[in-house]
Amino acid sequence: MKKAGLLALFLVVFNSGYHAQMKPLPKIESGVSYELAQFRKNALKEIKYELNLKIPESKSERIAGTEVLTFNYKKQNDAPLQIDFKEEPSSLISVSVNGQQIKAVLENEHVIIEAKYLKSGFNQINIAFLAGNGALNRRDGYLYALFVPDRARTMFPCFDQPDLKANYSLILTIPEKWNAIANGKLKETKIQEAQKTLRFDQSDLLPTYLFSFAAGDFKDHTEKISQQDSRILYRETDSVKIKNSMDSIFTLYRNSLSYYEKWTGIKHPFQKHGLVVIPDFQFGGMEHPGAILFQNSTLFLDQNATQNQLNNRSNLIAHEVAHLWFGDMVTMNWFNDVWMKEVFANFMADKSTGASSDKMVYDLKFLTGHFPAAYSVDRTLGANPIRQVLDNLQNAGMMYGPIIYDKAPIMMRQLELLIGEGNFQKGVSEYLRKYAYSNASWPDLITILDQHTPEDLQSWNKVWVNDPGRPVIDYDIQYKGDAIEKFIISQKPEYGKEQKYWPQEFQIILFYANKVEKVNVKLSGKEQSISELKGKKKPLFILQNSSGIGYGVFKTEKAVMSEFSLVKDPINRASAYISLYENMLNGSGTNPQELLHFFTEQLPKENTELNLRLITGYISTIYWDFLSENTRLKESGNIEDTLWKTLQVQTAKNNKKIIFDCYQGIFQSQQAYDNLYTIWKSQMPPKDVSLNDDDFTNLALALSLRNANNNDLLQEQLARIKNPDRVNRFKIIMKAASSDQRVRDDFFNGLMQKQNRANESAVGSALGYLHHPLRQNTSIHYLSNTLEVLQEIQKTGAIFFPDNWLRSTFSNYQTPKAFDIVNQFLLKNPDYNPILKNKILQATDNLKRAQVLVK
Repeated sequence: MKKAGLLALFLVVFNSGYHAQMKPLPKIESGVSYELAQFRKNALKEIKYELNLKIPESKSERIAGTEVLTFNYKKQNDAPLQIDFKEEPSSLISVSVNGQQIKAVLENEHVIIEAKYLKSGFNQINIAFLAGNGALNRRDGYLYALFVPDRARTMFPCFDQPDLKANYSLILTIPEKWNAIANGKLKETKIQEAQKTLRFDQSDLLPTYLFSFAAGDFKDHTEKISQQDSRILYRETDSVKIKNSMDSIFTLYRNSLSYYEKWTGIKHPFQKHGLVVIPDFQFGGMEHPGAILFQNSTLFLDQNATQNQLNNRSNLIAHEVAHLWFGDMVTMNWFNDVWMKEVFANFMADKSTGASSDKMVYDLKFLTGHFPAAYSVDRTLGANPIRQVLDNLQNAGMMYGPIIYDKAPIMMRQLELLIGEGNFQKGVSEYLRKYAYSNASWPDLITILDQHTPEDLQSWNKVWVNDPGRPVIDYDIQYKGDAIEKFIISQKPEYGKEQKYWPQEFQIILFYANKVEKVNVKLSGKEQSISELKGKKKPLFILQNSSGIGYGVFKTEKAVMSEFSLVKDPINRASAYISLYENMLNGSGTNPQELLHFFTEQLPKENTELNLRLITGYISTIYWDFLSENTRLKESGNIEDTLWKTLQVQTAKNNKKIIFDCYQGIFQSQQAYDNLYTIWKSQMPPKDVSLNDDDFTNLALALSLRNANNNDLLQEQLARIKNPDRVNRFKIIMKAASSDQRVRDDFFNGLMQKQNRANESAVGSALGYLHHPLRQNTSIHYLSNTLEVLQEIQKTGAIFFPDNWLRSTFSNYQTPKAFDIVNQFLLKNPDYNPILKNKILQATDNLKRAQVLVK
């Protein structure tokens, strides 16, 4: 049977398997089950929402709303229609169906509309309600709607599933001094009695998770994008950052827009552009068409921004603009394919930003930006596949993480290499046109790409997309005299006994005193002989995956470190740094202390900014996670001294800042404390080191961890902060950083209440200080409760918060006692939610490895 025939059979079986599970009368249960979603998809068309919300200035007052919901209905049996609304019954005020007032029934997070009130064809339901606050993110002076993945139902009654796209008409009544933005264009403004009523045009066709608006005491700036007046709302007060950033923000936006229009062959697919910059935003950004939300600290930078900060800003803007095509225009059917929109956003963002730089810069940024993050999950026992199984949308938030954001772009790059860049672009463009303003799945895309290549994409798809984990790639050399007789590469899964192999391309370099020999490898099976290396002279050392394209744990010997001066290319060095670290974690090659010495020795020699940031990150992790306390104290003096001397040796300002940040992060001596305290107190940084207000805040917090009575220091830093949003953030963090155990206890106990976790970004940072290695003797008793409340965190928090909650807590623990707390929790809860269990295993992987590596 031909490959295309097999693929068609696969899709029939796949779809049949799902449809066989459908029930004619879906249960009335919490969340949005797959069965309910399929039932409604078959019954509903032409959905429109008309929403009218009255938003008071005080965040403690409820928001009153009315809704007109219209749709075309295909009546099925006597099944009631379930409209999702995750609120208290008292929030549902009244319901009328087709002009008839009915009893308002809210059961298991659904407004129940009995079949007798509905008819085949056009239906209209009018609802009066009090809006839920959970996804409205109400702060002092502003709010923003963030409904991804299934949280629109926490604000208003709706069909909260991605394949029921609808048009939204919105009216907002807000305080007169406020501004607002939504998906649709602003159509009309009326002011009366200190209130402002804004009427927005009907939106384009959107799933519920992309419907959004923001309102509050925002500043307003307008520029042209594609000949349209396009607004940005923001609350930043630093005039230097605003002046230095505004042109760059719009330039990056326009450049990204232009690149995607050209690459896809499809013009910008929505009616307007709009940006909202949010302080302490819990994501980097969110791609609502016409009202894209961005993290303030990523967008607004001063003139001393590092290359990493500039990269982060350009990547973020390019990522969110890419979503307008990938996710917004073509949306996944079900959130098990949420990774599709994220992989394309990240992959296309890399392409977009790489188009304006040379290949070396692009490749290095891709390598350092994606591989360490992907490995941080994929090396763990809790690793998840790129494409996961999802039974109910209430669990969709747990789909997110480094696998979809970082491993998936690596996978996509390998797919592009496999089928060819031109074929890949043709296939993706065809996919976008076919499913424009509709929904599609990963098999739909694979079906199209399969027509553009003779390769067996199904076998490739299984190991890269449907299975978790990574390969361990080894090599064996046989010499005849001083020449290579045989060079064999082999691969095996890092975990498990299943025989599976990752088809991929990578490069190997043989290093000699005065030259290098390169060979490109296309690995497909269990092992492969590299005939091109036969007869080559015995090298000083070998570097696998030298170009940084390959994925896995590549065998790297100690000889790489002793002869490292021969590695001239920055990408080769980055790949070597990553491989040495991954081998160390697996207990092969070098041990933590040896690798720490090597990275420390590289500090004055490494002048490529992204590489310097990479190794300083590794230094910090090894220092705090994989050295015993006694060894750490013995090593600290040498590392502090090397860092301070490197500060004088490095010439680039950005490099100096990276070294200073590393010094600030690991110092322990009194001399270093006094040095940094003087810098903080006088606000006079070392020569050519640029520190802004946020940097001095971070320095104050670092000092506070080494200060037995830090209240005066923290209060002085609080008084220095002028921006009200940053004041609110610091007030949260300073409780966790306090030297007073009672204050820290009160802070942690307060987190058991949902309202005290509202600013998730600040809470995540605060937990990092609460559980800093210098505080763990007094913080370890928080760990049990941290795990016990995790399921509630998942239910009440945004999509990234459970992972943030766990990693901010467990990242630096290394003691057997902490490891035992985790194991006892897992043993006590054998039927624990498997996705959340994986999150625990991911966040505690370094803790597990420390039991072996810490000597």
